[in-house]
Amino acid sequence: MTSRDPPFVSVLTPVYNGELYLAECIESVLKQTYKNFEYIILNNCSSDRSLEIASEYAAADRRIRVETNDALLPIIANHNHGFRLISKQSKYCKVVSADDWLFPECLEKLIDVAERHPSVGLVGSYQLSGAGSEWRRWRVKWSEIPYPSTVLSSAEICRSQFIDGMYVFGTPTSLLYRADLVRKRENFYPNETAEGDTSACYQVLQETDFGFVHQVLSYERIHSRQMSEESRTLNAYTPSLLGDLIKYGPTWLSETEMQERKEAILNNYYDFLAARFLNDADSAFWKYHRKRLADCDQTLSTPRLVRAVCARLLRQLVNPGRAIQTVLRRFRPKV
Repeated sequence: MTSRDPPFVSVLTPVYNGELYLAECIESVLKQTYKNFEYIILNNCSSDRSLEIASEYAAADRRIRVETNDALLPIIANHNHGFRLISKQSKYCKVVSADDWLFPECLEKLIDVAERHPSVGLVGSYQLSGAGSEWRRWRVKWSEIPYPSTVLSSAEICRSQFIDGMYVFGTPTSLLYRADLVRKRENFYPNETAEGDTSACYQVLQETDFGFVHQVLSYERIHSRQMSEESRTLNAYTPSLLGDLIKYGPTWLSETEMQERKEAILNNYYDFLAARFLNDADSAFWKYHRKRLADCDQTLSTPRLVRAVCARLLRQLVNPGRAIQTVLRRFRPKV
């Protein structure tokens, strides 16, 4: 490569039993207007036709390299393994989830912002999200950044997320990473939670700025098998936010701001736990949240949970019938 060559990009798709959508995902990468890339498809011991589909495309396009794990890896560990496979020559790294796809100008537009602004470590964009024919399930996400802002300082973006609750990091499919930052760490996603990609953004922004393209450049497919569906059911986002605040917040927040945000997050967390208590959450649910709290150097506080349950019941007193139903549902005999 010479200085006139366009930057080399590593595109990565980890896949586990993704035959239903994988071909569409691969096609979207091959249709990119930007051409100087390698495409690594990491097969995580799929039992369906994922490996066969990926291999067929690799045979037809030399930019595609298919790797297969010797043993099944957890999803975050599999992503980190994939990051370790990217070329030493790549300047940028782009993840495309196997059930998502990219619009044709995605790489071109993201790389343009990164090239024009060397301080940027990751670049985001709008993302179309949805599935099926129901209009209410379709929306454009990550649109909170005012137009035409292209580069935001790490302090501006991270303070907005921690203090104002704004979230614009998006998903791995909507982001572009600078490859030297990916290769810098043994595990680019620094923890094993489903939200480890968000933690990686905070980690990168400790030394870089955030770039953004005000265009829809990728598509997120919503379906019941998504990892994000499980995260929503368990409300995994709240303990992840708490963990990220504790680990990365001191870079941008004062001690007073840290304490205020920590209490606000815990209040929301215990309100959620109270709701699930009243809906008779099972032992697996409580085991999960005890561990998530422990990961944040917290213990599940029974007095605080009791206060949250009482507060929720008091709010329901404006609807006595509903309050009675809630209590009866919680304490009904097991069958």
